[in-house]
Amino acid sequence: MDTPRNLVLAAWMDEHGYSANALADAVNAAIGDLTGKVGGLDGSSVRDWKAGRVRWPKSVTRAALEKVTGLPAIALGFVPRRRTPPSATAPPQEDLDMHRRAVLAGVSAAIAAVAAPPAAAMSRIGTSDVERLQRRFAEIIASDHRHGGRLTIEHKAAALADEALALQNSGSASQRVRGQLYGCAASFRSSAMWAAIDGRRFDEAIAHMREAQALAEMAADPAIKFRIWSHAGTLYRHMDCPAAALAANDVARGLNINRRDPLFASLGLARQAAIHGAAGDRTATHRAIAQAQAAIDRADVDAYRPVWLTAFYDQAELDSLALSAYLALGEWETAEAHGHRCLTALRPHMHRSKAIATARVARAQLKQHEAGTAVRTAMAIPAEAATRHPRVARMLHKFGTTMHTVVPGSTAARIWDEYAHDTWKASV
Repeated sequence: MDTPRNLVLAAWMDEHGYSANALADAVNAAIGDLTGKVGGLDGSSVRDWKAGRVRWPKSVTRAALEKVTGLPAIALGFVPRRRTPPSATAPPQEDLDMHRRAVLAGVSAAIAAVAAPPAAAMSRIGTSDVERLQRRFAEIIASDHRHGGRLTIEHKAAALADEALALQNSGSASQRVRGQLYGCAASFRSSAMWAAIDGRRFDEAIAHMREAQALAEMAADPAIKFRIWSHAGTLYRHMDCPAAALAANDVARGLNINRRDPLFASLGLARQAAIHGAAGDRTATHRAIAQAQAAIDRADVDAYRPVWLTAFYDQAELDSLALSAYLALGEWETAEAHGHRCLTALRPHMHRSKAIATARVARAQLKQHEAGTAVRTAMAIPAEAATRHPRVARMLHKFGTTMHTVVPGSTAARIWDEYAHDTWKASV
């Protein structure tokens, strides 16, 4: 597999006018300031960073780079080394604790990046600026629910995170407004993270996660902290690392906001159920789904909540997560029942969610040897989602493979093969 490029560092260099050689010279000088001996980096060293060949520079180099840029290494797209990769058999709590310490250590450096504006810049940053960014965030959320997973959404969200941070340097502001700006930046970065997860660009998702977590600490916003850690749990679940997924989701569920608002508690429990399902823990899955349902039933429907939560989490999403959990456990009939409940209740703007739930229902039907019904269900997914959304496309390819295992040589298998061939051929 190709090494993922460090697009965050490349974007920072472009924005600030640094060539590879110029950045190397600046870092060498900073190393000299820190150690008394000028560094020996050259342009090829920086190109290795950008290409992803070096994903975590040496400590002195990182310190110098942070001095030059004013940003922590994690906010520049670098990824700390793990002592052991997370796996389903080795709980990664130590790795997660080390990562959380790295995020917190990076907060002070990231705060230093937002220096006080120069005396000549007397503009005032106010709530209207925050509201403008929040409207843009609502647009990102809406685009995600329509399309999901696209690189354009990821890049747009990341650019808006940078815009929110740049606004910090453009004038004076109250402490409250500055906290809200950090919250906006964290929200945008978490949306970039989610788009990367949804598009199965996991290395990019991890890089977005690092920066989002640091920004959320500066914002001191428990809702956005919940979103980021909950997304981290989903990320590790999709990476087939259920132990890491449980540990990350436990961080989200441990925040006080779960005790204040049952809707947050319900979402955390529903995602916990999906993780337990992926891990094959039947008892824990059933218990978490029941607890998620009890929590959502207690939630005050009129309470104020952030737009990212109200735009997607409801009974339909709970049933969608239950569908995923029961599919993983092989409880096909129960999974299908939750799938139908989900599809019936989904709000009209949830195009991506509808395509994913439909693909899962088709799989549940196929596993019950209802091949004809399963094919009709799968064919109901719009061609755009079937071919352009990475998660949906992957599900449907797996559906086709399963078809030939469950009912090889059947009429249903032939119909699906012809449909899939024509659909994917038309998309090329």
